Amino acid sequence: MKNSIKILLLVVGMQLCSCSDTDEKYMDLVAEEGEQFSGGETTFFNATEEAFGFSAPNLTFDEQGDFGIGNSFFRQSWVTAPASTTARDGLGPFFNAVSCSSCHFKDGRGRAPLFDGETAHGLLLRLSTTGTAANGSAFADPVYGGQMQDNAILGQTLKGRFNIVYQDINETLADGTIIVLRKPIYQFNSLGYGSLAADVKVSPRVANQMIGLGLLEAIDESTILAFADANDANNDGISGRPNYVHDFASNTKKLGRFGWKANQPNVRQQVAAAFSGDIGITSSLFPNENCPPGVDCNSIPNGGSPEITDANLDRVALYSSTLAVPARRNYTDQNVLEGKKIFETINCTSCHIPKIMTGKTHAITALRTQTIRPYTDLLLHDMGAGLADNAPDYQASGNEWRTQPLWGIGLIFTVNGHTNLLHDGRARNVTEAILWHGGEAEKSKNSFKQLTSADRNKLLDFINSL
Repeated sequence: MKNSIKILLLVVGMQLCSCSDTDEKYMDLVAEEGEQFSGGETTFFNATEEAFGFSAPNLTFDEQGDFGIGNSFFRQSWVTAPASTTARDGLGPFFNAVSCSSCHFKDGRGRAPLFDGETAHGLLLRLSTTGTAANGSAFADPVYGGQMQDNAILGQTLKGRFNIVYQDINETLADGTIIVLRKPIYQFNSLGYGSLAADVKVSPRVANQMIGLGLLEAIDESTILAFADANDANNDGISGRPNYVHDFASNTKKLGRFGWKANQPNVRQQVAAAFSGDIGITSSLFPNENCPPGVDCNSIPNGGSPEITDANLDRVALYSSTLAVPARRNYTDQNVLEGKKIFETINCTSCHIPKIMTGKTHAITALRTQTIRPYTDLLLHDMGAGLADNAPDYQASGNEWRTQPLWGIGLIFTVNGHTNLLHDGRARNVTEAILWHGGEAEKSKNSFKQLTSADRNKLLDFINSL
């Protein structure tokens, strides 16, 4: 077996024959045609610190205008009401961040605080309790609501703060390499309104990079459902299944696509939920402020009812939908191509689907019928006890997470200055992220642990080329 993975080419003419060593030639692996276009025609060729911030290049003139306005609402800070900037007042009264870009800096990925007291950089804690609401969602904490908002406007008592303590866990690879993993433990302090519910479940969520969301929304539901294998009929150990969630605009149940547990059905609702929970901005979808019992929200000045209009919400949704996916880098390098083959061989592609075609019906024409390479199936998978938050989310169990799209993963450090991965940022690099995989991914993780150092590096080269 040669050190490099090669495709054996038998020179046999037009009929079968026995072959000697002199008949054998080896041909280098080659990239697929168009493999560099991760986002199809919406791909943008830029690998700088601005790589996640460009619009899809095939938008209409009007869409480009709305993209620009949506960008301004995404990046600029909201202020407390009343203010002269009436389109951007109404912050809080309780919130995690003052702008979308506070968590998605340069449209990129957040991380956990590096030390106690550091300003949040895109990690929040979702709160839920036992039971299910009429729309299928989990019950929120009766005092603190659906997430711990650790900031408040002047005059309001802070809900509380949290800090993180890490427990080290050693993983030993087959070649003797020891990798130290970090398990986060969350501790609440300075709670302003009493204790959390006795049965509260805490689910940490890191803000993700924003690229390609509209393309994922444009995938036909039938395509996603075709990836599902809830009962593992093919006996490969992988049993992805869809989440079905509440669509607030239509008051119906829809396929979940967005969020770490696929708990949002579309980009618009994802954006509106973030405005509500993260910044304290009301919308037509989420018209109520997040006030604990005993706090009269009606007596606190607000930025209108709602605080963001439907027109501006739609512009932010369009902006979020049409951020271009960066092109692949180094996709023709032999190490990268061999790493790609290893990625397939250890069965990572059962969940991280390499190539998908979007549908023909999305409202944004530029996103239709695009061949994209997101490396996700948008389905829920049991990832084992090690990653479990034990917090159900609609039909997602406490062990299940949506398959994370891998496009853009190799540019997170360039854009955001870190390589922290997974839903809570516990993994400090790709290797640690893989070693946290369990449940349905246990077999693939164990195969990774058996790789030689050279093959591990090839696999990492491939992943970081995405």
